[in-house]
This record gives sequence, structure tokens and C-alpha cells, in this order.
Amino acid sequence: MGRRKFIRQAIAAGVASALVLALAACAGGSGSDSAKTGGNAKIVMGFAQVGAESGWRTANTKSIQEAAKKAGIELKFSDAQQKQENQIKAIRSYIQQKVSVIGFSPVVETGWDTVLKEAKDAGIPVILTDRAVDSKDKSLYVTFLGSDFVAEGQKAGEWTVKEFGDKPTNVVELQGTTGAAPAIDRKAGFEKVVAAKPNIKIIASQTGDFTRAGGKQVMEAFLKSNPKIDLVYAHNDDMGLGAIEAIEAAGKVPGKDIKIVTVDAVKDGLTALAAGKINFVVECNPLLGTQLMDIAKKVLDGKTVPKRIVTTETTFTQEQAKAALPTRQY
Repeated sequence: MGRRKFIRQAIAAGVASALVLALAACAGGSGSDSAKTGGNAKIVMGFAQVGAESGWRTANTKSIQEAAKKAGIELKFSDAQQKQENQIKAIRSYIQQKVSVIGFSPVVETGWDTVLKEAKDAGIPVILTDRAVDSKDKSLYVTFLGSDFVAEGQKAGEWTVKEFGDKPTNVVELQGTTGAAPAIDRKAGFEKVVAAKPNIKIIASQTGDFTRAGGKQVMEAFLKSNPKIDLVYAHNDDMGLGAIEAIEAAGKVPGKDIKIVTVDAVKDGLTALAAGKINFVVECNPLLGTQLMDIAKKVLDGKTVPKRIVTTETTFTQEQAKAALPTRQY
């Protein structure tokens, strides 16, 4: 009898232990907590992209998609087609789906506080990439990964000052999307440098919306209304490439009759630079995917990341473009 009693007690104890372990396992696997940890749990990222307006953006999208796959992160991706309302709708959808983290490149700087507060209230961290937002509440996002657009404009301005010296110089400016951070900052950086040279005048400035077609259309209008243009300053390569088409159609030689400086350094831009149709290119690196995934994992692991992470970039002359093209990834 004593032996049978001992066996019954042992079995009861084993069942109780198994029940405790089962309950603990259920608690550990509960939805949102496991989804928002960077440990062994599956990370789901919702990414709201600006659109596909340029070669730069295409390379940026590819970098994010490939890096997510390599990092084992499930990516929910949306293309806003350059419309803020589409991005806001996508972010709200990600909140409803209870993703682990949200990343996005804002179409414009303002108008994000409401939807970003919704993400914050839901406990979903937000990472800005490529472009910043203009908000007094910096707690609405964890960090901003991207270029220093003001510095890019300054580099373009410094080349302009060096290239033209004290000669009277008429500049036309092809701006990016109205209200977008790179358009605002690249304009400000360029103007800050050339303002010290009264001989350099920006005689016309208009948005080409970061597209090749927009750059061509605006440049056609500039050529009709301004008989003497010495330099085109384009906020990205695609608009500069559009300007080349317009200049050639007007019977002028791009890079000689009218010089061109652009920002981005995508392969098409460097090809035009190597051919002498563009004179100088300031780099803006689109390959942010790997950094973005690394940042997401750190944030979800509870690690502190810098509020501002600046990408390392350079500039290109014609000879430097020729050297870089054979191994250019984008």
C-alpha cells in the first residue's frame, strides 16, 4: 500500500508541474509582447514608401526588401504614389495589424502628428528613413536614418562657387516635391553658400516633383522664358536627366552651353556625368535597408539608438564617375 501511495503522489506532482509549464508557455507566447521583441520571435515591419518617382527610390525600395528578407523580418510594404493621404492610410493599417515596428519615408514634412501619436499609443515604434518630419514632439518617432540634405545642397553650392568664380552666373533650380524635406533642405543649403556671391543669381525656381518628366517639362518652360541660363541645379538626378532632354531639344549642349549639378548619384546620373552631360553630382545613398533592419532589431530588443543617424556620402566629378560606374549597385 505504501508503495502505491507513493506512485500516486508522484504522478500527481508530475501532472501539476506539467500544467504550470503549459500555463507559463501560453503566457510567454501572448500576441503583442512576442511580436514586439527582437529576440527569437518573428518581427513584422510595416513600411510606407513614398512611391517610385525616381531611380533613387527604386534602389531604396529594393534595398529595404532585400535587407528584410536577409534579416528574417516579415515586410508589409506599401507604395504611397507620392500622396500623403496614402501613407497615412497605410500606417493606420499597420497599426490595426499590430505590426512590430513601422518604417516610412514621409512624402512631406508636416501633418504627421495625429497618425504618429496613434502608433505611439499602440506601443509601435516608428523609424523615419530618408526624410524627416517637422514635429515639435520628438517622442513620436524613435530615430531618423538618412542623409543630411542641407549639407548636400551646400556641396552643390560650393562646386558652383568654385566653377564660376566671379563670373555673372544665372542659375535655374529644379526643386523636388513641394514640402518634402530634401527639397526644402537642398534649396536652403545651396542658397546659403551662393548667397555670399552676388554674381550668382537664381533666376527661376520651380518643382519638377523629383521626376524625369517633371524636370523636362519645367526646363522647357525655363528655356522659353530665360534667354541666358548658365547652370541648372537639380535636386535629384532624374530631374537633371529630364533637363538634359529639354536642353538638347532646344539645340544646346548640356554640360557645355548650360552646366548641370545634381544630387543622388544613381547609375543613370553618373553615366550622364561620365559622358560630360552633367558636370557634378552630390551623392545621396539609397541603400538604407541593412541599417534599417539593424535599427529595428535594436529598438525591439530595448536598446538605445541615436535620435539622428546620418549616412556617409561623397561627391563625383566626371573622372570619379567613370571609375565608380563599373561597380555601382544602383
